[in-house]
Amino acid sequence: MKKLLYNQRVAPYVFVLPFVLSLAIFFVYPVISTFIMSFQEVLPGETHFIGLDNYRNLWDDSFYTALWNSSKYTFWTILVLIPLPLVLAVFLNSKLMKWSAFFRSTLFLPALTSVVVAGIVFRLVFGSLDNSVMNTFRHAFGFETINWLGSSASGMLVLVILATWRYLGINIIYFMSALQSIPSELYESASIDGANTWNKFWRITLPLLKPIAIYVITISIYGGYSMFTESFILWSGNHSPNDIGLTMIGLLYRSGIEKNELGLGSAIGMILLLLTMVLNVIQLRLFGLFRKED
Repeated sequence: MKKLLYNQRVAPYVFVLPFVLSLAIFFVYPVISTFIMSFQEVLPGETHFIGLDNYRNLWDDSFYTALWNSSKYTFWTILVLIPLPLVLAVFLNSKLMKWSAFFRSTLFLPALTSVVVAGIVFRLVFGSLDNSVMNTFRHAFGFETINWLGSSASGMLVLVILATWRYLGINIIYFMSALQSIPSELYESASIDGANTWNKFWRITLPLLKPIAIYVITISIYGGYSMFTESFILWSGNHSPNDIGLTMIGLLYRSGIEKNELGLGSAIGMILLLLTMVLNVIQLRLFGLFRKED
């Protein structure tokens, strides 16, 4: 056994074995089980195949609403949580920035807060009463009281603000780690050639941040379409007015858990997995990740 473990050919496989086992147990096996279950009708103590019926029954108003809401949420979070953290990371990484460590710690603190607690606080802040924080703020500028969580537009705005508050610091850390790995000699050479601050940012910083930007976009797509807890807490459940807060995971929860239609919930899960994979392959291809390097 000792000779086997210390064998140069076997040792690498021993080291990667824990990762392979965890991937197989916690990802591959559940995905295969979900795929099989999506073709079944699962009842207490009884399971039988029904072919593509679960996939045929997917296409109703609730599915299109959930898909639209999740797509909007993903689009707006990417639109905000890519450029804003990048710009803030550039400022925080600057030598002229004072108290950089303090601001980094402060911006990262929301990521350590429970999403349930954050959702409850935001539900109170954006409440429909006259004395809620945001309505009081509107009154100061002469605007009327509105029900923030009562319409699709304002409800989505609250969700995006919550996501920005919670994940801004995490993305800043990602971009700062990439910024600190850029050799300072590149900026010094550019200064000698007469490049200004904007040229350095456009010609050096942005191209070298491309790998981390691709990573952040990838996890943002998965995170956007898998959002559920924030919506569930803001609307005190999975049944918002006219389903304005219904997400793909919320629909999966409604079908698989609330209605006990595990086969239909599995079909929703497989569609969601396929959708996120296709979107990520498209964006990776657009960024040229699959191109052969010269």
